[in-house]
This record gives sequence, structure tokens and C-alpha cells, in this order.
Amino acid sequence: MSDNVVPLHKHPTQPATMTGADAPTVLTVVSDAPPARPVGLWVRSGRAIKNGVTHENTKTTVRLVVRHGAYVVGGARIAGRRTWDGRTGARYERMLRAAEAAGNFELAQEWEERLQRFREARHRRRMDLLTSPVDAAKGVLVGTGMGIGGLVALGVVMAIANEDVGDVVTPLTAVIEFIALMVRIVQVVWGPLISVGPFLALLALWSVGRKQQAAPNWALPANVRSGEGEPITPSIVVKALRDLGVAPLRAAIKEMGDAGASMLSPIVIAGCGVEVDVTLPSGVSTVDVQKRRRKLAENLSRHEHEVFITIPQAARTVRLWIADSGALDEPIGPSPLVTDEAMTADYAKGKAPWGQDLRGDAARLSLYQRHLLITGLSNQGKTAALRSLALWLALDRSVEFWLGDLKGAGDWAMFDGVATRLIQGPTDDHVIQVTEMAEDAVTEMNRRLQAPPGTQFPPLIVIVDEAQVAFMCPVKDEEKRPYGGSSSTSRYFMAARKIHNQGRAVNVLLWQGTQDPTDQNLPKLVREGAHTRASLALGTESQARMALGDKAVDGGAAPNLLRQGLDRGTLVVASDGIEIPKGQSSITVRTHYISTDDAKVIANRAKALRDGVTTLHTIERGEQRDPLADIAAVLGSAPRVLTQDVLQRLATLSEDAYGGWTPGDLKRVLEAAGAEPYKSDGRMVVGRDRVYRALANRDENGSASAAE
Repeated sequence: MSDNVVPLHKHPTQPATMTGADAPTVLTVVSDAPPARPVGLWVRSGRAIKNGVTHENTKTTVRLVVRHGAYVVGGARIAGRRTWDGRTGARYERMLRAAEAAGNFELAQEWEERLQRFREARHRRRMDLLTSPVDAAKGVLVGTGMGIGGLVALGVVMAIANEDVGDVVTPLTAVIEFIALMVRIVQVVWGPLISVGPFLALLALWSVGRKQQAAPNWALPANVRSGEGEPITPSIVVKALRDLGVAPLRAAIKEMGDAGASMLSPIVIAGCGVEVDVTLPSGVSTVDVQKRRRKLAENLSRHEHEVFITIPQAARTVRLWIADSGALDEPIGPSPLVTDEAMTADYAKGKAPWGQDLRGDAARLSLYQRHLLITGLSNQGKTAALRSLALWLALDRSVEFWLGDLKGAGDWAMFDGVATRLIQGPTDDHVIQVTEMAEDAVTEMNRRLQAPPGTQFPPLIVIVDEAQVAFMCPVKDEEKRPYGGSSSTSRYFMAARKIHNQGRAVNVLLWQGTQDPTDQNLPKLVREGAHTRASLALGTESQARMALGDKAVDGGAAPNLLRQGLDRGTLVVASDGIEIPKGQSSITVRTHYISTDDAKVIANRAKALRDGVTTLHTIERGEQRDPLADIAAVLGSAPRVLTQDVLQRLATLSEDAYGGWTPGDLKRVLEAAGAEPYKSDGRMVVGRDRVYRALANRDENGSASAAE
């Protein structure tokens, strides 16, 4: 039996043969594919060299060598420049050119005078050098003679004291020996000093270069190259401005040289960052810097949201606020409304603790006779910012709230028992009710305006959250008047305009919160009627102008540069009710966040300050009313209420039924029920117990009649 051997390797050059019947069979596989070409030595060497050159250890070594070599070269350059500055008027000339480039000719004249004084002093020193050799020779001769004479005199004294004539030259001999010792020491030290001296000089130059980071940026350590968290210094600010891409600014700074820091005010700590004013050279506009905010931030090794540019009063000046790296991502502390359970509010004189400005100072907002508008993209903290102001003001028991929440998610539910009216929901029916609430506020405003001069009215705050839902509502009433829109027949628009026009005078104020402003969901006349305008993150500059106005945006306000989602609760405010740095038109505020649970606790404190408030959740029109039951409802939990307040609450409950009531009408209904008003402290009041007793008696009589 023969063995068949099938080798697995190829023999491309050996043909398949068989020599005999009993010979083993050898099968040769011939492949059609060409054999793999061997890799050349030069290719393998090239790859090895490339891997070696690009290896991280090689890069690190090259950076190390270049960096420390550049430190020595840069240190020599810096030391040479300092020496040159000290020996010449170069420093004065640079400052003179810097002042001229900045357009400050008064300062330029002052530096020119200093340069002239320096040159005069240098000239005197050089003239003194002509006579100094003769004077020096004379001084040496006189000094030597006096020294020898003194030593001889000392020797005479020693000879007299010791009765030895040889002591006359002893002091002189001692001095000669001392000089010889010094010469021998110098001879011993001089050789090593000559050898070591250059290395010490190089070490000194290296130290100077290292301190000034005088090396290419790519050769610096990784933490220095990134610049993350690098402290802000005048040289860094000047370099960032130089590399901003503004040709006149770059040329002026290049002309200034080291004197470029003269453009800057002192850099001062401001909250979680620093602040500096930059006086721009002539020919450079503040707009040139404003529109390059991102590039400026990157030049300063910061993110865009960590650099704010505003325009102070001084001409050709921009104010930079530069945050510490990562500081704006840290939350601020809790609201004083949460931590101080004894806090109260004062509508006329107080200010709401809203948050902190970028400098870390408390941002407090006055709400006295100011209409309010807060806008921003969805889910940026608009409702929380608006609600925190209302929660503070609710701690003033004299303030009445009418509240419409067109989101209906329960964000304002804690105001049940605080607000006189509370409408919650996103439907068209809710928009209709909110519109009628605003129209009732107009009626109340007109009533107050017709009161005798000098009459004081308690504040009425009408809050509409998600107001864009009202402006965009397509529903029309029976007379074909739209509830939404911005025409002269649009009911919500006209009610808001009327309150803006005259409500402030009688303490009827409108607060609105809205999303993503456009001309359709936030008409121009309405947004411009607000005294306090605030904006969270927005998408475009045009929206920022809608939210805050052209003046604020031209002055540096940029809510469109806030980061959506990351800067939640941070808003830009334009208002005379908040302290804004002099010369600025807006301020950036990081608001305290008050959670819904904390808001409920604060609302309960507000309820405890009030005499019971009956909150209406709907507004019914044209229905039959029960006057006695409605009077009982508006009394709430107070034991007695002034008749005038009862009339006002009834009108709020139903303008159609009670809007025209007089004290006589109220008295007539109560007397008929046996619960007539009476005087308390000289004023007519309605007693809660009397009204409830009258209702109970009426119900009992009604039940008895029905039984009969």
C-alpha cells in the first residue's frame, strides 16, 4: 500500500511528477496569485525612524531640550533689553510712542519731558568722565599718603607703649601682609571662578527666561500650553488684544512694545473673576472688540461664557470681566427666602433678593411701580426666576395677586390661598379667562384713576406666565374680536397695553413671562412697555434686542451668548430697579433657585401673614349669583372685613354682577338677611359670624319650607 503525501506549502517551480506505481504521490499546488514582495530594508528603516521620531517620549525630550535652551536665549535677550533700557532712553521712548498711539497726547508730553531730563542727566555724567581720571588719581595719592601716615602714627604710639622702636613699622607690615594674603586667595580662587563663572551666568539667564516663559509655546509644559486657569496679568491681556485680529489695534500695540500695559487700568478682583478697563488706541472702535468676544476669550485661555464685555462711560473704553476658569459652572448659594424664615417684604421700599451678579455681590431688585418682562428659551429657569420675585412680594400682606399660568404644570399651585385669582392651564378656555382677568385689571385701574386725588391704593400684581400662549391664541369672541394677536382689536394685547400705559400710577402692574420672543408672540409695543426687562439664554442677537432693547445690546448685553442648558437661571437685566455699574446699561445676574417644595413653604408663610384669601380658579360670565353666599365667600377666614374691601372683592369675583355695587347695595342685602354692617374702630365692617349665621338661618328656613 502506497502513502499519499499532500504537502500544505507551495512549490511553484516544481512540477507534479510520479516515478512509479509504488512511489509516493507528491501533489504540488501552483497558485495563480503572484508571490508577496519582500519589504525593502529602506522601507523598514523609514518606518522605524518615523515611529521613533513621532513617539511621545521623543516629543517630550525635544520639547525639554528646546524649552531649556530657549530659556537661556530668551533670558539673555531679556537681560540685554533691561540693560539697554537702563543705559539709554529706550524705555521713555516706548512709553512716549504708546501714549501717542493711544491718542493720549497729554501723557505723551509728560514722557517727553522725562526723556529730556534723563538725557540731560546722562550728558552731565559723561562730561564728568573727562575730569574723573585726574580726580581719581589725586584721590588715590591723597588716600595712600594719609593711610601710610596713619599707620606710621599708629606704629609710633605702639613703639612708645612697648618701648620698642621696631613697632613703628608693625602696622604697615601687617597691612602689607594682609594685601599679600588677599592676592594669594585671589590667585587660588581665580582659576575655578573663571571656569565656573560662565555656567553661573548661563544659570542666571536660564532663571530669567524660565520666569518669563521665554520659549516657543509648543515647547512649554502641557499645563502652560493649555493656559487653563492661568492667572490674568497685564501682559496676557495685552497679548490677547494684540492677537484679536484688529489691524489698527495690533499695529498700535506693536508700536507700544512693553508699554502696551498703559492701556489697562489696574486689574482688580471682582467676585469669582477679575475686572479691567481697556482704553483702546485711536482708530479702534469698541465694537471691534465686542464682536470678537469668542476669540478674545480663547486668547485669554477662557471659554466664551467666561468673558463679558461691557461699555463704560469713558470714551474708547471696554470693560472686561474675566471669570476664574470653571467658576461660573459652580452653583451659587440658596435664596435668603429659604434660609431666613423671618424675612418679610416691603413693596414700596424693599428689594427682592434675586441672586448674585458676576462680581459675587447680592443682586436685589426693586419692584415698586415697575412692569416686568422675563423671556428666554424653554427650560432655562424663567418660571423659577419670576416666581421667586412673586414669593418675596407675597410676604407683604398689602399686595394682591391675580395670576394666570398658561402652562398649567403646577408651578404656581402654591399661590392658592395667596392669589385672589389663580388660572392654570394651556387651553384656549384658559387664555379666554386670563384675557378677561387682564381686562378686569384694566377696569380696576380705571376705577382707581377716577378716585379723588391723593387716594392711596394697595398694589395689584397681574402675573401672566407663558404669555406667548395668549398672544398666539386664534380664538375670537362673539363680536369677532381675537383674543390673541397684536392688532387694535386683540383683547389680550390691548389689555396689556392699557395697563402699561396707566397702571403704574395707581399700583396696577403687569408681570409677564414668555418663551423664545418673536414679533408674533411678543409684540413690540408690549415688550417695550416693561420697566424691568430680563432675558435668559436666547438663540440670536435679534431676539436679544427684542428682549432687552437696542440700547442694552449695544452696551454689551448678550443673552444670546449664554449657554442653553448650562447657564440655566442666569439672566441679563436691563432696569433702573437694580444696581448696575456706572456707565453700563445692563447687568448679568445668577438667580437663586427656589425649588417647588421650598416655594410651598414660603407661600405658607405668606398665607400666615394674610387674613385669609379666597382664591378664584375660574371666571364665570352671565350666571345667576347668590349675593349672600358670595359675600360669605369673599370674607374668607377674617372675623371682620371693611365694607369697601368687601365691595372690591365682590367686583373681583364677578364684575358683571357686582362691579356697579355701592355701599348702599351691600347694606341692603345684609340688612335683609339680618347681618347688617356695623362700626369697628370708627369704620364700617362686615362681620363674618353674622353673615354665616344669616346663611345658616336661611338654609334652615329653606329646608323647613321645602319639608312643608
